[in-house]
Amino acid sequence: MKYMLGQIFRSGRFRVGFGIFATIFLTVLIYPLIIPDPPLEIVSRGTFLAPGVYVNVYDSMNSSTRYTLILDEAAARRVGSRLSVDDRMAMQEWLVGAGVAEGDINLEDTAALLDLWHSRFDPSVRIPGMTNADRNYYIRLTASLDGLLSTEGAIVAAANASSGALEQQGVIEQTDYVNVNEVPNVRVLPLGTDNFGRDILTELVSATGVSLTIGFVAGAVATTIGLLLGLFSGYMGGVVDEVLVFITNLFTVIPGFVLLILISFSIGQEQRGAFTIAVVIGLTSWVWTARAVRAQVISLRNRDHVSLSKLSGHSIVYILAMDILPYIASYVVMAFILQISSGILAEAGLSILGLGPKTTDVPTLGLMMNWALIYQAHVLGKWWAYAPVILVITLITFSLNLMNTGLDQVFNPTLRG
Repeated sequence: MKYMLGQIFRSGRFRVGFGIFATIFLTVLIYPLIIPDPPLEIVSRGTFLAPGVYVNVYDSMNSSTRYTLILDEAAARRVGSRLSVDDRMAMQEWLVGAGVAEGDINLEDTAALLDLWHSRFDPSVRIPGMTNADRNYYIRLTASLDGLLSTEGAIVAAANASSGALEQQGVIEQTDYVNVNEVPNVRVLPLGTDNFGRDILTELVSATGVSLTIGFVAGAVATTIGLLLGLFSGYMGGVVDEVLVFITNLFTVIPGFVLLILISFSIGQEQRGAFTIAVVIGLTSWVWTARAVRAQVISLRNRDHVSLSKLSGHSIVYILAMDILPYIASYVVMAFILQISSGILAEAGLSILGLGPKTTDVPTLGLMMNWALIYQAHVLGKWWAYAPVILVITLITFSLNLMNTGLDQVFNPTLRG
């Protein structure tokens, strides 16, 4: 065993694949210990919050310590964040439509552009080709530009308890800064939030764990069924072989994914748990394993050691377990690895179609893709809702296939360079 493991880990492809898979697996195990938040907990009222560090405005405004920093680029950054190039182009388009000569509009001079905009923009004016959505956009843009170039501080006021009149409490200067480490409420969202306002990173780690579990269960079920049918079919021959081959061919003719869709649909949403889906996937994906194992057993059943075992009076189960299975064990392991990969992909395909595990139970990688598609994250440009999921699925399948290729190089002499 020690020698075999040494041979396996000498394969560069296996080491790379195992390293990627082990990293993903350890992340799934360790991350919940560090951040025990429920994966489906809603953390924001808004949807598709962009990745970043979120600081509580109230707490930062009332921070006990303020620091004065003189940053030459601060004003330019403030203007750039609230008046992008696209906004400037949209303002130019409206002004030209309102009769302003394009040569009189200087997009680089922010002060002149804002003066021209505030003097000419009228939300009641209907520019040809402008939709209600465009009109609402311009109204929101105008509201956001109020005081953009002001150099004065913001006055903080509170209502008097007795009179109700606003009283000045302080002034926040534009050069005031706070240390983010001194603000009590800070939330880091490395991958932002999804369409329900849930932390995507926490959800992704949990979904990866569930999808891996589905892959392992589906792979175990498919490999076990395929192994048993292949062993008995290849060794017994005759009528037993014909019957088992007929069953295998029957499942071969029917596309496995179509059968998987029909079974999942018939189960119903409430009964479709992660384990149930995994078993269903396993029950519909054992065919190619059975055919491959049968071919291997046929080539082994007339070997001398098998014939000697028959003459010794050993039972069929003993011969299959002790004289044939050890010779195809490496192939079975490789088949199991591929079944895990195909099980994860099958669950993702089912969930994208809305036939995966029930959505209120646990997240899976496929369900996250389904939510992103339903709420048009790809159309809205919210890449963080689906790109990390695609990356994780790709890394899992890539690592498993690398491991399988590495094992094939070790156990198949014809592939050794």
